[in-house]
Amino acid sequence: MRVENVMSTMEPFKQFNESLLIQTEWQNHVEGLIVGSTTRNGGVSTADYSSLNLGLHVQDSIEKVVENRKIVADTTSIMYDGWTFAEQVHGHHIEKITTENRGKGFYSYDEAISKCDGFYTSEKGIILALCFADCVPVYFLEPSRKVVGIAHAGWRGTVENICGKFIDIWKNDELILPENIKVTIGPSISDCCYIVDEKVISEINKMNIQHINQSYEKITDNEYKLNLKELNKYLLLNAGIKNENITISQYCTCCEEDLFFSHRRDKGKTGRMLSFIGINREA
Repeated sequence: MRVENVMSTMEPFKQFNESLLIQTEWQNHVEGLIVGSTTRNGGVSTADYSSLNLGLHVQDSIEKVVENRKIVADTTSIMYDGWTFAEQVHGHHIEKITTENRGKGFYSYDEAISKCDGFYTSEKGIILALCFADCVPVYFLEPSRKVVGIAHAGWRGTVENICGKFIDIWKNDELILPENIKVTIGPSISDCCYIVDEKVISEINKMNIQHINQSYEKITDNEYKLNLKELNKYLLLNAGIKNENITISQYCTCCEEDLFFSHRRDKGKTGRMLSFIGINREA
């Protein structure tokens, strides 16, 4: 895959075509690995969901969403039965995916992995895919073991420390050392557009993590700019991830209306991008 650098050389996601952003750095570590995020462009949906809406739960036509998913799968040359989806509930539940549940949720939201906001796999041919429209996608890789994962970290999942729980599961269940894990934080809303109230900040402060107050800036008595990407970085560092093993996208999904759907900007009526990771079975 040849990609174009449309931003700073520090940006981990490079534009492949109008529909796809690809993180290319990790491809040097694992053959057949694909790590990506979609844009809102290049699909068949219309109106508020124009045009590459990939979420089955947002009142768009199911037929159009499935066609959009096929467009992405065809572009990446990955078979439809490898794409695995979740019923995301802004929680912190994490599942391990095997060939037994590979491909769930591609055609039907009801058949997706139930009540799951993070999953991982050690098997080829499984593409883990989660839907986003401002929340933070967090990608995980242990290159020597070829274990990959992804988490959905909105503010609720973040204050429930889904990233820390992800690392704990890999450490305890998979015997993976945190210092060997690489993490990329993908395109999401940035602090320039994300204003929250005292309720959210009080939940963040309860976590008592070093430097956590640097993830937000007070504007008024009940308004704060919140940088969810930085907040998740502090949680990852606290879980034992090395700073040099964390990369963060500069893309703001709310700012860039021509490139991304945004739940906040579009007042809740909008489509969903996909963030995905997996190792192609042909590798």
